Amino acid sequence: MASAAIEREAPRYPPARAGWSLVALLTLAYVFSFIDRYILGLLIEPIKADLGMTDAQIGWVLGPAFAIFYATMGLPLGWLVDRKRRTLIVAAGIFVWSFATAISGLARSFLHLFLARMAVGVGEATLSPAAMSMISDSFPPERRSKPIAVYVAALSLGAGIASLIGSAVLTWAKTAGTIEVPLVGPVLPWQLTFFIVGLPGIALAAIFLFVREPVRRRASEDEARAGVTGNGIGDALSYVRRNAGVYGGFISLACVMAIVAYGQSFLAPVFERTHGWPPEKYAFVNAIVLLSAGPGSVFLSGVISDRMAQAGRKDAPIHMLVAGYIAMLPTAIIPMFVASPELAFVFLFFNTAAVGVVSAMAVTALLAITPSAIRGQLTAFYYMSISMTGLFLGPPTVGYLSTHVFGEADLRYAYAATCAIYALVPTLFIGPTLRAYRRQLARVA
Repeated sequence: MASAAIEREAPRYPPARAGWSLVALLTLAYVFSFIDRYILGLLIEPIKADLGMTDAQIGWVLGPAFAIFYATMGLPLGWLVDRKRRTLIVAAGIFVWSFATAISGLARSFLHLFLARMAVGVGEATLSPAAMSMISDSFPPERRSKPIAVYVAALSLGAGIASLIGSAVLTWAKTAGTIEVPLVGPVLPWQLTFFIVGLPGIALAAIFLFVREPVRRRASEDEARAGVTGNGIGDALSYVRRNAGVYGGFISLACVMAIVAYGQSFLAPVFERTHGWPPEKYAFVNAIVLLSAGPGSVFLSGVISDRMAQAGRKDAPIHMLVAGYIAMLPTAIIPMFVASPELAFVFLFFNTAAVGVVSAMAVTALLAITPSAIRGQLTAFYYMSISMTGLFLGPPTVGYLSTHVFGEADLRYAYAATCAIYALVPTLFIGPTLRAYRRQLARVA
């Protein structure tokens, strides 16, 4: 009787049109965020030349500079997402990261660029916890994989668009010197690129001030029995601690994905130093790969996962996550050893698709075993975990191995070694991870 009463009191999910409209706006915001995050990797060589930086320093700017506040702000912002108006939180975050991206173009030293990227991390920490919370409140569980996949597809869309912008700017830079910008004065092409990709986000932030968010779902009777009240961050962390085996297992697979993906920030100079491709050529070909392989694989994985779930396979997301992970590793490492840049991109095409599947299915798997009362906080914890791992270990390790071990001319070996080193332990525990996840899913379903 109590369960029936709770079901009657639960708010209805919004109409599909409203839910998908919200997903579209959140996905656009995610595209903007990833453009601002990704563009730096295409500007490595001109920034190094102008600011006198090494690969090791670039690794710190690409990784820890962004991650310091992106990680530390994650859980407090997740707590805020579970209590305050989420659309306002998103609007504030978009404004902060867009403005910080624009002022990255004013950097005149390693420290200036490092601080600007820290501010980008603060703003971007707001988006995904709020987005996943609102998407979960807009769609029932058996129809949730597809909208999540659409949102996650913004990773590839944003990176692809950033590559196109970067290719166009770098091509134009071949014939341009310094450019006069009103109120700023003369700037170099790489500096202008930051202005171009950062400032439009401020208009998007204003739009979110007028977006209506979905009604929050109440905690279910099962969640109450599990001791989840959503009263604070301690409640969320206590739940993770009680279920450390299952969360640690499949999140570690997503952490390896983040290391592989963030380490690819160095691929533009890899192709230049190894194959003689100028950055604008790499950026253009990479944009084609990202836009053709990424969104399609992410969306298709969401469709397949939803159909399997509707057919009774509630553990579909974790199995698809593992399949994507197994495909991701060789397709990241082999391209670093082939002689043909075209063949390397064939492997990277499949790698992009595999990374997309892991990205979409990991967060879908997370939501399936996470009580609604702490969903924002645990989503923040998830993104904090993979971001800290990917950003603190990915680019810095590649940069360190390049400068101090392999030599900067052999940057490609540094990336391949980074992928292999960090994948070893999580790969050995795939079997126990699957078993722990199925047990947890049976308890909360």
